[in-house]
Amino acid sequence: MDKKNILVVFGTRPEVIKLAPVIIELRKHDNYNVIVCNTEQQKELSNQTLEYFGLKADINLDCMRPNQSLAEVQSRILLGLEKVFAENKIDATIVQGDTMTVLTGSLVSFYNKVPVFHVEAGLRSYDIYEPFPEEVMRQMTSRVAQLHFAPTEKNKQALLKEGIEEDKIFVTGNTVIDALFCLSDEVIEKSANFFKEQNINVNDKLVLVTAHRRENHGERIDRIIKAIYDLATKYSDHEFVIPVHPNPNVKNKIHSALEHIKNVHLLTPLDYPYLVYLMKNAKLILTDSGGIQEEAPTFGCPTFVMRYETERQEGIEAGVSTLVGAEYDKIMRLSEEILSKDKISTRLSAQNPYGVGNSAQIIENLIKQYFK
Repeated sequence: MDKKNILVVFGTRPEVIKLAPVIIELRKHDNYNVIVCNTEQQKELSNQTLEYFGLKADINLDCMRPNQSLAEVQSRILLGLEKVFAENKIDATIVQGDTMTVLTGSLVSFYNKVPVFHVEAGLRSYDIYEPFPEEVMRQMTSRVAQLHFAPTEKNKQALLKEGIEEDKIFVTGNTVIDALFCLSDEVIEKSANFFKEQNINVNDKLVLVTAHRRENHGERIDRIIKAIYDLATKYSDHEFVIPVHPNPNVKNKIHSALEHIKNVHLLTPLDYPYLVYLMKNAKLILTDSGGIQEEAPTFGCPTFVMRYETERQEGIEAGVSTLVGAEYDKIMRLSEEILSKDKISTRLSAQNPYGVGNSAQIIENLIKQYFK
């Protein structure tokens, strides 16, 4: 087949992590010219993570400004991507997940009658405000995508229920698991040294906490912080590590409430391998992140999801993660059940329901078949 120009669009760290294995796989084949475009929705985080995978964006759009509304972000990315399409012949666009970059990348491709291939398609919470605004962005992307790469059978069924043709939906597993297997021993060693330099004791009493979602701003983050404060005070022999999201709605509250507690370590957002190292060693994870819900089961770590709805139901059903919302009592009660025991007795034995690490190869093969 003729060499196809494939535009891969992302803007956030999770998108980089999940698309890096796909970019690396596509570049092994002569059939494709891969054009990597970073909208820079998370400028520092996305570029830092790209470097870890040995990748660099061909196009950077620098779309973010302080305190933008969602409409401003959308219009800026749309216009930036419109220019990319005007200056390049694109045969297909690959997007991943549910961000503003995914929606705008899909829309501009549609306006240019270019097929969209959606990695991580079919995740649904069916509550348009949980997660907000991602649930709607993911659903809207499904209306224009030509190929839907669904991580699980449940995701495929959701798409079928919405009237998407079965011959466009493929169960591939999640590329986030591929990314985990890209970690070299050298990188793991470097991660260990990083935490030694920070005077953080990564042992069997480590709790990893991440909280940043837009729907958790306001009163919800106050309840989450109070729970973390009380847990850290009660379990003073445990180390609580919190990579703090740069959003001031989160950052300022976390720092003012928790920075004086001796066994709480507030860090700037971590490079991907450092975060993986913590997940691998954590006794407990408290998170509202989507990606961590998928990665943590690989390491058998109990994960409490601080959201009221999740589009990743497979982990809940497999018993590898538990929804706790932003409910102080529930976070305290379930966390105490884990923290009061030895780490070895709390490990989960269930297989990761999100994949085995060969998703990028499956996706490349499906793209090849599409162009044939």
